Amino acid sequence: MEDKIYSYIVGALRELGLPEVDFSIEHPHVDHGDYSSNVALVLSKKVGDSPRNIADKIAKALSSEDLLNIKRIDIAGPGFLNFFLEKDFFIKEVEEILNKGDDYGKNDTLSGKKYIFEYTDPNPFKQFHIGHLMTNTVGESLSRLAEWSGAEVKRACYQGDVGKHVATAIWGMMAHKEIFSHDTDELEDKIKFMGDAYAYGTKSAKENPEVVEEIKDINKKVFERSDSEINIYYDKGKDWSLEYFDEQYKRLGTRFDYFFFESESGLSGKKAVEKGLKEGVFKKSDGAVIFEGEKYGLHTRVFINSQGLPTYEAKELGLAQMKYNKFPYDSSFVITAKEIDDYFKVLKCAMKYVYPELAEKTFHISHGMMKLPSGKMSSRTGDVVTADEFIKDLEEAIAEKIDDPVAQEIIAVGALKYQILKQAPGKDIIYDRERWLSFEGDSGPYLQYTVTRACSILNKAKKMNLDLKIIKDSFSWTTTDLEKTLYKFEEIVLRSDVDNAPQILVNYLTELASAFNSFYAQNYILNEEDKLTHFRLSLTKATAIVIANGLEILGIKVPERM
Repeated sequence: MEDKIYSYIVGALRELGLPEVDFSIEHPHVDHGDYSSNVALVLSKKVGDSPRNIADKIAKALSSEDLLNIKRIDIAGPGFLNFFLEKDFFIKEVEEILNKGDDYGKNDTLSGKKYIFEYTDPNPFKQFHIGHLMTNTVGESLSRLAEWSGAEVKRACYQGDVGKHVATAIWGMMAHKEIFSHDTDELEDKIKFMGDAYAYGTKSAKENPEVVEEIKDINKKVFERSDSEINIYYDKGKDWSLEYFDEQYKRLGTRFDYFFFESESGLSGKKAVEKGLKEGVFKKSDGAVIFEGEKYGLHTRVFINSQGLPTYEAKELGLAQMKYNKFPYDSSFVITAKEIDDYFKVLKCAMKYVYPELAEKTFHISHGMMKLPSGKMSSRTGDVVTADEFIKDLEEAIAEKIDDPVAQEIIAVGALKYQILKQAPGKDIIYDRERWLSFEGDSGPYLQYTVTRACSILNKAKKMNLDLKIIKDSFSWTTTDLEKTLYKFEEIVLRSDVDNAPQILVNYLTELASAFNSFYAQNYILNEEDKLTHFRLSLTKATAIVIANGLEILGIKVPERM
C-alpha cells in the first residue's frame, strides 16, 4: 500500500506540472490517518510556495482520481498529507493473513540473491559466553530476515582452533595432566576442565615470562602438528568443544551450513599476504609482515608475525576466499561485537587490494556488549559468565511462575533474544532480570504470552464449534487499532531486512501485542449470541499468525502453555 500511495503522489505531481522530488511515506499516529507524506514540505523549498497551498493542490488532484483503498485525504499541520484507508482494505488484509498463514510476511525482493552470514564464532578451548549469545541472536535474525525476503541463505561459523588461546589452554591442561578428563566423563565436566586450564594458563603467563615462551612454543607446534603429545590434548579439547557448541546451537535454534576453522584459513591467508607483499600491499617490519593502515586513516596491523605465522587478519583474508569457494555469494555479512570495528576497517581496506571483488561483497555488522551492573564481562581474564550460567539464571526466575522445564528454557531464551534484538545495532544492553521476564510489555515473555493467549481463545472457540468467518456482518464492525496494526507486518519485515535492523520488527510486534491485549480487554470474544464473534475470532487468529511469524524471524520459540 505504501508503494501505491507513493505512485499516486508521483502521478499527481506530473499532472500539476510540479517537479519530482524525494519524499517520504510514513505511518502517523492512528488518529491522524494510516499513511502520511511530507511531499508538500519538500516541494515548497523548490517552488517557492507554502506547504499548505501545495498540499491542497495535490490533495485536490488526488481526490479527482479513483484511488483504490483510499477513503479520504486530509491536510495536517504545516502541510502533511494524511491518507485514511477504507474499512474494506483492513478486512481483506485480515483475510490474506488467514489464507497465507505461516507464509504471511514473505516477499521476493531478494529472489535470486545468494547471501552468507557468519556469526557466533566461538573458539574451541574457551567458554561459550554471553558475547556468543549476542552475535548468535543477531546473526540468526538477520539470516531469517533475508530468507523471508527470498534470498538463498547460508549460515557459517568461523572458529579459532589455533592461536594463543589454544596454546594457553593446552599449557594449562598439560600442567594438570593428572586430572585430565576422560572420554567417559560428562561433557559439562570436560568443558569446565578446559575452562579452568585456560584461566590457569592466562594467570601463569602474567606472572611468569617463561610460561609466555612455553605457550609460544606450543602455539607453533599446534600449527605445525609436530608434537604427538600436544596433538592428543589438542584433538581431545577441540572435539569436546565442538560437541559442547553443538548443544548450544540446538538450544538457540541455529543450524549452520558451514564450519570454518583458523587452522584451514591460515595457510591460504598467508599465501595471499605473501603475494600482496610482492605487490607492495604489505611491507616487512621487524621480521613481521604488516599493513600500513595509517596511509588510509586507519591503524597498522600485523598480518604475519615474526615467527612466520599468519595472524587473525591474514586468516580472515583466507576465510573470505574459502567462503566464496564453498558458496559463490552476492553478499557476505560478518556479525561481531563492536569492539573489533576498527580492526575490521583495516581488514576490509587490505582486502580491497588482495581480493577487490570479495571486498565489495563483504559487510560488517556489529552489536553492542552485554553488561551486568558490575560492568562489561570478558573471557580474557578467565572471569567469564557463560551462556549456561546466564540462561540458568533466567530459568530459575521463571521457575517461580512456571513449573515446566521445557517452557522455562523457551521463555528464558526468548527473553534474552528479545532484549538483544530490541536495541539498535551497536548499543550496549544492561541485564535486568525482572524487567526481561515481565509478562506486562516490552519483553519476550509478553509476546509469547500474547500468542498463547490467542491460541487458548481459538482452542476454546473450536470446542464451542465457533467458526472463523469474515461475513457480511463484519462490515458493520468499527475498525480498531488492531486491524490498523496487523496490515503493517509485510512492510515491517521488508524494512527490517533492508536496514539490517531487527529492532524495527521487535518494536512492531510489541505494538501489535499491545493492540491485541487492548482489543481482548474491550471485547467479549467468545460471545455465541453476537454475529461479530466470528470476525473477532478471525482477528484473534490473524494476530496469533503475525506475532508467531515475527517471532519465528527473530528466532524466538513459543511454549505451548504459559
